[in-house]
Amino acid sequence: MSTRIYEPTPARDVAFLGLGVMGHPMAGHLARAGHRTTVYNRTAAKAAQWAAEYGGGHAATPREAARGVDIVFACVGNDDDLRSVTLGDDGAFAGMKRGAIFVDHTTASAEVARELGAEAARRGLQFVDAPVSGGNLGAINGALTVMCGGDAAAFETMKPVAMAFSKAVTLLGPHGAGQLAKMVNQIAIAGLVQGLSEAIAFGEKAGLDMKAVLGVIGKGAAQSWQMDNRGPTMVEGRFDFGFAIDWMRKDLGLVLDEARRNGARLPVTALVDQFYADLQAQGANRLDTSSLIKRLR
Repeated sequence: MSTRIYEPTPARDVAFLGLGVMGHPMAGHLARAGHRTTVYNRTAAKAAQWAAEYGGGHAATPREAARGVDIVFACVGNDDDLRSVTLGDDGAFAGMKRGAIFVDHTTASAEVARELGAEAARRGLQFVDAPVSGGNLGAINGALTVMCGGDAAAFETMKPVAMAFSKAVTLLGPHGAGQLAKMVNQIAIAGLVQGLSEAIAFGEKAGLDMKAVLGVIGKGAAQSWQMDNRGPTMVEGRFDFGFAIDWMRKDLGLVLDEARRNGARLPVTALVDQFYADLQAQGANRLDTSSLIKRLR
C-alpha cells in the first residue's frame, strides 16, 4: 500500500462491496482515511482477510454490509454482478437507510446505471455511477480518476469520501454519464495502444534502439501516458501490468453495444477489439492491454 496522505474529511459509516484487484485497495484507503468501513465479498474469506488487515468489519451479504451506512461503494465485474449485489432480498438496496447513497465503481453499461438510478430513487435512495480509470496501481496508490453520473447533491456528498482513493472525482451529467465517459476513455486507450504497438514494431524492424527513440519522441507531440509507462515495457516484452485483455474486451463490448444504439462510428475501436480477440485465441487472456504488440512481432 502507498504512503497516501489523506485530507481531513469527516468520518462516515461506509460499506464496500467487491474486493477484487481494484476494490481491495480502494476499501483499504477508505478505512485508512478514518471511515468506518464494512466490506462484503462473494468469497467470504477475502472479506475476512481484508477486515483483519484494515481493522474494519465484514458482512455475509450486501444487505448486511449496507445496513445503516451513509454510503455504499461497489466495484464488481459486470451488469449482472451489479444487479446481484443491489437487488433482491439480500441486495444492498434492501438494507440501505433512506437517503443513503450507492456509488458504483464497476465499469458497466449506461443502461444498468439508469435502471439502478431509477430503482434507487423509487426506494428513497441515491445512486451515482462512478467508473474509474487508473488501473490496479491507481487503486493501490489512491490516485484513480472517477467519472460520475447522478444528482449533484449525492455527488457532492460522496466526492470528499471517494477522494480517499482518487486524484480526481468529476460529475459529468445524469445517471449513465459516468459510464459513457468511461467508454470514451477506453476508445481513446484502444487507439493509443495500437498506434504505440505499430510504432514500436516499425522501429524495431528498422533497427532502431526503441528505448532511445521513445525517450526522444516522448518529449514531443507523440507523448502520452501509455508511451511513458508502457512503451519501455513493450520494448522489453513485459506484459504483466494489471489491466488484462479479458477486461478490456468486456469494456470494448460495452462500447460497441452503445455505439450500435447511438449510431457512433468506431472503425478503429472495432478493429482493435478483434486484435485483442486474436490474442485471446492464443491464450493471452491475462496479459495486459499493451500486449497488442505481440501480434506484430
